[in-house]
Amino acid sequence: MKRPMQGASLTYGIVQDLGIAIVTGRYAHDKPFPVEGDLCKQYQVSRSILREAVKMLTAKGLLRARPRQGTWVQPEARWNLLDPDVLKWLLERKFDPSLLLEFNQIRLGFEPAAAARAALADPAHKAEIKAALDRMKAAESGADDPLESDIAFHVSILKASENRFFFQLTELTETALRFSIRRTNDYKGVALADVEDHARVWRAIEAGDPDTASEEMRHLIQAALDLLGKAKVAAEA
Repeated sequence: MKRPMQGASLTYGIVQDLGIAIVTGRYAHDKPFPVEGDLCKQYQVSRSILREAVKMLTAKGLLRARPRQGTWVQPEARWNLLDPDVLKWLLERKFDPSLLLEFNQIRLGFEPAAAARAALADPAHKAEIKAALDRMKAAESGADDPLESDIAFHVSILKASENRFFFQLTELTETALRFSIRRTNDYKGVALADVEDHARVWRAIEAGDPDTASEEMRHLIQAALDLLGKAKVAAEA
């Protein structure tokens, strides 16, 4: 019998388990979701804990409760792809280059703008971007983690923009980049990001040049899009 994580993470452990089960198709959207009593027995939890987990999955767009009809899995078109958990579960199932391609298309809509605003940020925020770039350089010699430093660079720019909506996208961006960076580096045949491409973004930010910062960030993301586009074509061939 399945036993999720204990303590404060008990409910979230159930959410993770059921969320993955839904996203990977173990529970089809055209069939009823297991009844509350059965799930309580499966996870050995109270009804209140199980109901809280179901509420969280409902808020993520994966479930819908209908009066006198029970709980049903929603079709994928209704899932909240902007929820970091949902995106993570989708990326962890059978790889689909279309998903990363679409996410990077979204990045083109906000990261260049964030870079432009970062160019006008205060010195403290710029220092965080520089620190992330230094970490990327250190990763070239094995002194830091290449993936974590690359993610830190992009997240620090979103934070430096001081745009509250961009800031709300940091967790989503971090989640997607963990998969996107690995894939694009694999396609390039390298284990590390191109530090010089990132450095060009930084130099424009450091110089207080929003137009160039935006353009260099656009170039950086477009390079990833081009690689993912080729991967999509190859996968469909």
